[in-house]
Amino acid sequence: MLDLKIPLLLLFGCTPLLAAPLTVFTNGRVLTVDANFSVSDAIAVEGERIVALGEQAKALAKSKPGATTVDLRGRMLLPGLMDSHSHPVGAAVTEFDHPIPNIEDIPQLLEYVAGRAKALPEGSLIGIGQVFITRLKEQRYPTREELDRAAPKHPVQFSTGPDSMLNSLALKLAGIDRNFKVPEGATGVVVKDAQGEPTGLMHAFSPKLGLKTPSKQPDAQQTLDLVKKLFADYNSVGFTTIADRGASRSNVELYKNLLDSHSLTVRLRLSHTFSTGGQWRTTETVLDEILQHPLCKPDPMLQIIGTKIWLDGGMLTGSALMQEPWGVSSIYGITDKEYRGVQRTPSENLVKMVKKVSDAGLQFTAHSVGDGAVKLLLDVYETVDKEKPIAASRPCLTHSNFMTPESVAKAGRLGVVVDMQPIWFYLDGATLLKQFGNERMSRFQPLRSLFDAKVAVGGGSDHMQKIGSLRSINPYNPWLGMWITIARKSRFLNESLHPEGGLSREEAIRMYTINNAQILFLEKETGSLEVGKRADFVIIDRDILQCPLDDIKATQVHETWLNGNKVWPAPASL
Repeated sequence: MLDLKIPLLLLFGCTPLLAAPLTVFTNGRVLTVDANFSVSDAIAVEGERIVALGEQAKALAKSKPGATTVDLRGRMLLPGLMDSHSHPVGAAVTEFDHPIPNIEDIPQLLEYVAGRAKALPEGSLIGIGQVFITRLKEQRYPTREELDRAAPKHPVQFSTGPDSMLNSLALKLAGIDRNFKVPEGATGVVVKDAQGEPTGLMHAFSPKLGLKTPSKQPDAQQTLDLVKKLFADYNSVGFTTIADRGASRSNVELYKNLLDSHSLTVRLRLSHTFSTGGQWRTTETVLDEILQHPLCKPDPMLQIIGTKIWLDGGMLTGSALMQEPWGVSSIYGITDKEYRGVQRTPSENLVKMVKKVSDAGLQFTAHSVGDGAVKLLLDVYETVDKEKPIAASRPCLTHSNFMTPESVAKAGRLGVVVDMQPIWFYLDGATLLKQFGNERMSRFQPLRSLFDAKVAVGGGSDHMQKIGSLRSINPYNPWLGMWITIARKSRFLNESLHPEGGLSREEAIRMYTINNAQILFLEKETGSLEVGKRADFVIIDRDILQCPLDDIKATQVHETWLNGNKVWPAPASL
């Protein structure tokens, strides 16, 4: 049966008899974010495209019969915002089983564990994910003994990214004792105390426990509904494009279902994951399947733009690969003064992976958090580039939190782009300062240096749990993100942290618009408001170029438009 939402003439490839409606927005502050960062007072939209700006737009409103004029009443209108890094499907379903509280300290964490112990049958696994120790008041992992007391009859796995703390029952299930060694071919560190006994802490090592946490799981339709709910929330803060930086095969199918049912309210750019632990011929076969997927072809709404792997561990958890030692740390449970973090993907096949993906014209990216991982990936990009320039494939550094000046310069020379998360600067900066010291922190999210080196840096969130732009694990509110890049503020610190590394307001806006468009292969379609581009834009409640700096993070979105259609507030038909 034909979908009646689609004009029949378009279905059969014919030109429609009726012209697309013209809407002209006037009397506003229109930030075009073009090359000159021009500011206009009007914009005209016809169908999915921008057809005029300024005086020409106003002239169209007067000359074209049936044109609709919208008075912005002085409000600001700017391009639709983009998030360069999220995990929408997992985030949307996180609380399907039960609400998860905002955990700010160890007592709250242990209270939550004890509550789960009462709710779950004795002996079943209690799993806690992504409660980052950098955001706990105590700035440390819970101890094995604390988890034992909170749940004496349940195995407990407190996981933060690739790192985790296990209680005694979980260690026993995993077969980890003083004689345990990380299996050959696996990466990671099992931390032991001075007597050689495991503390329960694992850096970038995930032992097999043979148990899953009993929980309600959404069916396919419930998952779709929750993802649609999340996308509506993305729209509510101004997003019109989102990048899934860890798309699995099932995620791709879910997004395709949303596209086919005309339910997408954001553009989606996908970095498809693949396993890197096997033989090269196995990896190559998997890559061939990804690179031949129909969604690798250009599509303005849904496209696989490349692949993603995990190169190192976590900055917030103590396993990012650094060029210099982390240092003995009570925060991260590090006892080895020479410990530099963990490389999770072996170097052996990295060049072949990058070459295969970039030769196909797709973007290779890797979770590369520490400056050691950043250097390693940039060196691989440089090796591949010597045989064939790779800039056109937009080789990417994902996270790239610590960067040396040498790495910044090399990224600029090679045309490498950076997908960065400002929220880490705000939520985790104080703990990282305590760990690394002021001088080393000058290399943490060095935005000024990257912009000066002409590196395209995009703003992302790494949103991974919960719906809600401020309550989520890694909040995805872009206005907060912009404020952080300008103010260089961190929670619990009275002064800005290396303010010389911050951006101007114009540059902060570019991070979430045209820079992300370039990173995500969309700069010809959107990212700025120019004639011929798609009409993706937002109308907001304040002038973020002139309002007090701290007011930027409180910006409210009045309307969000995608392809010339208002998606927020959502029309009844959606």
